[in-house]
Amino acid sequence: MVSSETGQVTGTQDKDYNIIWFVEACLSNALRMESYIADADRAGDRELADFFRRAQGESRKGAEQGKRLLSQRLGAAN
Repeated sequence: MVSSETGQVTGTQDKDYNIIWFVEACLSNALRMESYIADADRAGDRELADFFRRAQGESRKGAEQGKRLLSQRLGAAN
């Protein structure tokens, strides 16, 4: 589904909203991975726990990159 909303309704341009959404998704995923890590640890599956820890790290990294990019772009708009 393609929307033609470009900020008139939300007050936030799509490209900026997309970065905000991306950061939220990364942070949400990092939180979700914490549960998955705990499940794997309880099951004694170190390989799976380590896999989820790496995924969590990548989610954190994506969130940090997105926050920096958003900050730069919003700072440039002022």
